[in-house]
Amino acid sequence: MLELLKKRRSIRKFKKDKVPNDLINQIIQAALLSPSSRKINPWEFIVVDDENYLEKLSHSKIHGSHFLKNAPLGIVVVADENKSDVWIEDTSISSIIIQLTAHSLGLGSCWIQIRNRMNSENQTAEDYIKNLLAIPDNYKVESIIAIGYPDENKPPHTEKELQFEKVHLNKFNKPFFSTSDEQ
Repeated sequence: MLELLKKRRSIRKFKKDKVPNDLINQIIQAALLSPSSRKINPWEFIVVDDENYLEKLSHSKIHGSHFLKNAPLGIVVVADENKSDVWIEDTSISSIIIQLTAHSLGLGSCWIQIRNRMNSENQTAEDYIKNLLAIPDNYKVESIIAIGYPDENKPPHTEKELQFEKVHLNKFNKPFFSTSDEQ
């Protein structure tokens, strides 16, 4: 798992190749297996592979979603906010499970944050997406995960990058790692 986490990077450039249905099915199965508080599973997923919808979704936010138009696949992660008070946490967990599964299958991905983001000065990104995809009012949109075959190479993370100073033992500001323990 550590090797997968070191190698997984946010990919914003994708090859034009479509993601095969068997890989999409594996990603969706993994999302449906995501942990959820009290096993309520408030999340739902909209698989988007239509180029026209991907183009429109790429305009969801003022900044940070335009690369989606070049991805062959997007998964919109939503939740019924009336089902759980921790829908944000549950959708966040499923979003990262989608990303880790995609990486394990040789695909790249990038999380596009939607909740609390703006589409324009007068419209939220969430309202834009809900209108575009006919999402009911009681659902909230957490993210879109862009997925495809990577068309960029990013080096893996190294242990030297790890911020061990942010790990505490028993109380805040007591280092978990001594200087000699750091890798």
